[in-house]
Amino acid sequence: MKRWTAYHEHWREEVGCVAVDSEDGLLFFDPLDPPSDADHTFVTTFFHARDARGRVWAPTAIVRRLRNRGVEVTDPFEPGDALPGGVQCFDTARDGEVVYWVPSEGALVVGDVLLGAGAKPRATDEPLRLCPARWVAPGTLDDLKASLRPLLDLPVEQILVSHGAPVLADGGSRLRDTIV
Repeated sequence: MKRWTAYHEHWREEVGCVAVDSEDGLLFFDPLDPPSDADHTFVTTFFHARDARGRVWAPTAIVRRLRNRGVEVTDPFEPGDALPGGVQCFDTARDGEVVYWVPSEGALVVGDVLLGAGAKPRATDEPLRLCPARWVAPGTLDDLKASLRPLLDLPVEQILVSHGAPVLADGGSRLRDTIV
């Protein structure tokens, strides 16, 4: 597994991207500047279509929004469906956003529902925090926390965020501290 950052014009900062080499090929999550030989791209939220290549996987709930952004989803799915590389998808209370579990790596890959240390809109000493409440509206942060609680049953070691520093060890404890 590899996590890298690349400059994002809209955010005017570096954002995180993830690649995993699996038995089903090279899997990318919300990539910017991936190599041209990408086999699969997974999208966490329609804001993160970025440089989707290869077979593009996204929840059916965001397919229309992705098409409006010029991204053709080749493999729409529902959370709970079987996905390449043994990846599992979990829905969140944030409209149109999912979280991916990569069991071979003990890693959660998240878009915007969780932010790492140093992420905008404000810096914090905490290694992990919830996104701002306005990003969840019309739901609440309590709704978001409840939707993330099933992730506590997973043996999470890493939490790979798009914004801020990733959590590279003891991810389950960090997640529990953030949502309980």
